[in-house]
Amino acid sequence: MVGSETSIRRIVRVRGRVQGVGFRMDAAAAASRLGVAGTVRNLWDGTVEADVEGPPEAVGAMIEQLRAGPPSARVDGVDVRREPPRGAESFRITG
Repeated sequence: MVGSETSIRRIVRVRGRVQGVGFRMDAAAAASRLGVAGTVRNLWDGTVEADVEGPPEAVGAMIEQLRAGPPSARVDGVDVRREPPRGAESFRITG
């Protein structure tokens, strides 16, 4: 389904205590479970950015997972930006 015409893509920036707490690994596990593709990475400003692509319901569920984060994290805010799908086929941690 990833990369099909029914796919959507969202760039999600997560603020709070989200680096050094297993956030990216938790996101990668959720992506695998939900069947979405894309990337997740730490940014220089202390936030985490996830680029998520897949069926609308799966992307929505992934955004909710990012809003919650792992138990060791504290999410203070989430910004979501729409982007056109680019055909990602896997999910990986990039930085």
